[in-house]
Amino acid sequence: MEEILPIVNEKGETIGKATRSECHSGSKLLHPVVHLHLINAKGEIFLQKRSMTKKLLPGYWDTAVGGHISYGEDTLTALHRETMEELGLTQFKAELLATYLWESKTEREFINVFICREYGTFTIDNDEVDEGKFWSKEKIEAAIGTNTLTPNFQHEYLTLLKTI
Repeated sequence: MEEILPIVNEKGETIGKATRSECHSGSKLLHPVVHLHLINAKGEIFLQKRSMTKKLLPGYWDTAVGGHISYGEDTLTALHRETMEELGLTQFKAELLATYLWESKTEREFINVFICREYGTFTIDNDEVDEGKFWSKEKIEAAIGTNTLTPNFQHEYLTLLKTI
């Protein structure tokens, strides 16, 4: 059965629901997601390399954790679920950094951005992520505009993360 996502207004308040495929069909139905950025003691940011089997931006480097909030699920529950699914990480302390609207050719997302400096051990062992590693700010900035990083991560880095 297909995942059901909440449809939200520009304040992030649920106003309806739709299937994942409806949200990604070009309908521009605004739906919420979570992003988690892991930052190590050196100030480096952990990025994941999207699986080559992904329909959207395969092989691009992206946010450590990113995923949809399911209909009826609260933001923190979704953050913990997605973090477990993508990194196998269950012990972490995250803080909400910001929310913003992101629009691509196929969708509109209400993004909840979290940062995390305190976390336990994690491993990547799933079909969604090929690999992951910590990147310095210099390496990230050198990769901007080179079709290495997802457009959404580049936007998030330039507007939110560069100052942390």
